[in-house]
Amino acid sequence: MADQDVLGVAERFIRAVESGDIATIQALYAPDARIWHNFDDVEQTVEQNLRVLAWIHRVLPERRYSIVRREAFPGGYVQQHVLEAKLPDGTEWRLPACLIVTVKDGRIARLDEYLDSAGAAVLQTLGR
Repeated sequence: MADQDVLGVAERFIRAVESGDIATIQALYAPDARIWHNFDDVEQTVEQNLRVLAWIHRVLPERRYSIVRREAFPGGYVQQHVLEAKLPDGTEWRLPACLIVTVKDGRIARLDEYLDSAGAAVLQTLGR
C-alpha cells in the first residue's frame, strides 16, 4: 500500500473512534486483527476491542483526539496522539498514547497501543 493509502486508513480509523462509529471501526479492522495494550498486556480480538470502544464512547461522550504525529512505514503507521475528554464528574482529562499499526489489504491487522498508565488507571476507576 502507498503511504497515502495507509495514512487514509489511519485518519478514517481515529475519526471513527472519536465519533463512536463502531460499524466503521469494525470495517477497518481485519476480521482476525489483534489489539494489544501496554498497561494490561492483554491481546484483544476485534469484538472485545469494539466493546471497550463502545464503553469509552458512553463514558466519555465529550472527547477529542489531538494528533501529535503520524507517519507511515512499510506495512503500517505509527501515531502519537492525546485523547482529551471530560470525565463524568466534569474534570478535564488527558491521555497521551502511541499506536503502532500494521495494515494489510487496506485494513488494520494489528494495533499495539501504548498508553500513559496513570491516565489508563483513571478510566479503570470508572468501571465497565
